Amino acid sequence: MTGSERPGGSSEGPGSSSGDPTVVGVGNALVDRTYLLSNLPEPDGGASVEAYEERPGGVEANVVTALARLGHDVGVIARLGDDDVAETVLTDLDDRGVDRSRVRVVEDETSSYCLVLRNRAGERMIIGGGDGTANLALDDADLAYLADATAAFTSGYAPPRVHERLAAARDDGRLSGLVFDLAGRLADLETRGLDAGTIDATATACDLFLGNRPAVQSYVGGSDVDELVDGLRSRGVGRGAVTDGPSGATLFDEDRTVSVPAFDVDVVDTTGAGDAFAAGLVDAWILRDEPMERAGRFAGAVAALGCTGEGARGNLPAREAVEEFLESCSSV
Repeated sequence: MTGSERPGGSSEGPGSSSGDPTVVGVGNALVDRTYLLSNLPEPDGGASVEAYEERPGGVEANVVTALARLGHDVGVIARLGDDDVAETVLTDLDDRGVDRSRVRVVEDETSSYCLVLRNRAGERMIIGGGDGTANLALDDADLAYLADATAAFTSGYAPPRVHERLAAARDDGRLSGLVFDLAGRLADLETRGLDAGTIDATATACDLFLGNRPAVQSYVGGSDVDELVDGLRSRGVGRGAVTDGPSGATLFDEDRTVSVPAFDVDVVDTTGAGDAFAAGLVDAWILRDEPMERAGRFAGAVAALGCTGEGARGNLPAREAVEEFLESCSSV
């Protein structure tokens, strides 16, 4: 730790534990600045702002907060600037019972943020900014912290140096499990320094690979889901899921492929739906080793219920709510 850097401190929020986290998110903890627009503008076009909200976000932080809501001990490794965003992010992690003792707060840096532009139809544009996540690097203390976890979760938005250390730690046995969410299209990730070669190394090292359909298409090519799954398998992915919004998701392992339909709910906001799905899949498929179909349905239910509230964390469900929802769907 440099003289301009200080740790985020330990979490004392509801549900926090003095024990070791089961899952640790490694990468993004930031704020989403969401603008509800009259329309998503074309190039050189315009729009009117109908509403604005600022909420804590970030793929990795969203996933572990959803897992905390499901009853797991979780932590996060991230980097923030010494600014108001950091205060917002750290307070929310505390409130949600996430251990943030490995979060750095660094002077003379700007915390990362996302501008989320969306219309009332749920279509979105997401624009990233800030220094924090881009400057994140893992040290030996981080790896020692991760060694006691069941799994680390990271995404394509984490820096390449983070991917390289996580993949190496998984390959040599210092990390028990690794979950990777591609999260964005390759063209977007390449502007952040993450190329296909680095993704290949992470893909072969991870225990679960996640990606939405456009992101996976940009990485492996192909059009239909079977081609996408074959492309991921050819890159060494042994277990994964391709999500496709309201069309549901396709789960696969080395031998089987299963389609899981999306649940029909009254959608308020789809922000963070993929993160909620990821959390549900980590819970059911990685931590509880449920059968593929059951794990997919559980993850789909977590995502569906999450979409009934505003923002990525507006209505994250507890385990009991997910189980009751699944039971009600089965009885229809």
